[in-house]
Amino acid sequence: MKLFYSPNACSLAPHIVLRELGFPFELIKVDLHQHLTELGTDFYQLNKKGQVPLLQCDDGSLLTEGAVISQFLVDQSSRKDLLAEINTAERYEILSWMNFIASEIHKAYSPFFNESYSAQCKIVYRTTLNKHYTWVDQQLNGQNYLTGSNFTIADIYLFVVTRWADFIGLDLAHFIHLTSFMQRISERQTVQDAISAEAA
Repeated sequence: MKLFYSPNACSLAPHIVLRELGFPFELIKVDLHQHLTELGTDFYQLNKKGQVPLLQCDDGSLLTEGAVISQFLVDQSSRKDLLAEINTAERYEILSWMNFIASEIHKAYSPFFNESYSAQCKIVYRTTLNKHYTWVDQQLNGQNYLTGSNFTIADIYLFVVTRWADFIGLDLAHFIHLTSFMQRISERQTVQDAISAEAA
């Protein structure tokens, strides 16, 4: 498989999932400003959305959207801890978190990486992010991970987007449960390996 990524983007999430699963894969860096891969390929020819991540499967088929790619990858494995089996309440709890992170937290960061948004608009989104993180911090009270004691793809996704707080100067230190969560995830070898590989 080939994972098309951009450093520090949301593509880090399926990258970590691939390492957790131990699947063989090739990383291909994408310059999102020029829309070129490191191989010189026009990225729009591969993904008309022009966004990462993009997963090219062994049969040549392409899959987009990080949250879906993460689900797909786990479903190709025998791991049931990262995402529970279909038709179980545990699976849909994890997927509910994936949807919340994608639609509420991930998207709330978007204005900070787009110069067309005004400073006033960004203040609104800072308030929104703080509101969401207040709720997330409450959910993490008394448990290591979002759904309890199991580390899942939802934890990976939350970790990846929450790293962006540093890039925009959003102080989350007062969320003690979230801070502990971020430290816990950052200590995983697969996470460290993925971050190091993307920084190379």
